[in-house]
Amino acid sequence: MDEAPAAPDAFESNRRYLGSVAYRLLGSLTDAEDVLQEAWLRWRAVDRQQVAEPRAYLTTVVTRLCYDQLGSARARREAYFGEWLPEPAVAEEDSPAHRAELGESVSLAILAVMEQLTPAERAAFVLHDVFAVGFDEIAASLDRTPDAARQLASRARRRVRDGGRHSTVDPAEHRQVVHAFAAATTNGDLEGLLAVLDPEVVWHSDGGGVVSAGARPVYGADKVARLILGLTARAFVPGSTASFAFARVNGEPGMVFYEAPGRVGGVLALSVREGRITEAHIVVNPEKLTHVV
Repeated sequence: MDEAPAAPDAFESNRRYLGSVAYRLLGSLTDAEDVLQEAWLRWRAVDRQQVAEPRAYLTTVVTRLCYDQLGSARARREAYFGEWLPEPAVAEEDSPAHRAELGESVSLAILAVMEQLTPAERAAFVLHDVFAVGFDEIAASLDRTPDAARQLASRARRRVRDGGRHSTVDPAEHRQVVHAFAAATTNGDLEGLLAVLDPEVVWHSDGGGVVSAGARPVYGADKVARLILGLTARAFVPGSTASFAFARVNGEPGMVFYEAPGRVGGVLALSVREGRITEAHIVVNPEKLTHVV
């Protein structure tokens, strides 16, 4: 008689979900992988017979590991050169990976605003608002009461809502604006850029002191447009093999810039409201682009 197939390991069954939780808590794909490795080691060591709800148990393990990292990460980021932006999560448009992430997408702009939250606020917000984890489970992860966890999530939600100019359009309109931005940029069309930029647009860039990038945000459509055209003119000189491709950046239409075929130079995420770009986040620090192809 054939043996029944072994039941799938709970950690492997939940790996993508746990990785998504860790990334959204930390804003770093690299750090999220480190957390997953440590969580896996702890899962191997635990008595599985004593774990009634493996997914809830593993969520608690990952949350606590991330919570421990967030305090030291904040200190490192305060010493970072220029603006610190999260590592972008990039997928081809309409790829299976992108479709799998849609239900739990958090834009790069929101991840950047979440840097202002306390570790407890961030954990409560991500677990409840992104992954629909109940407050009883969140409370156990954070050693708080359910009411305290609810208050943390509410406070974080308010701070995230008030802390940035996030996208409020459907994906088709967002994509249309990104394509119009790309056309104006590559054609050196100042008027076209001004037409697609909100008058109060904000440009954020992260070079980490490794490559040249603005240390502070740039405000206003005219300054941002001229900055973009200057960057484009230097990148797309005659004979250059530089190019760009449309992609999903943290679940939203965005762009990947290639300095040469196969060599990623930057990832651009754009927030869109009422047909115009209100905020741009470009990551050019090569240490944050090693996972982008």
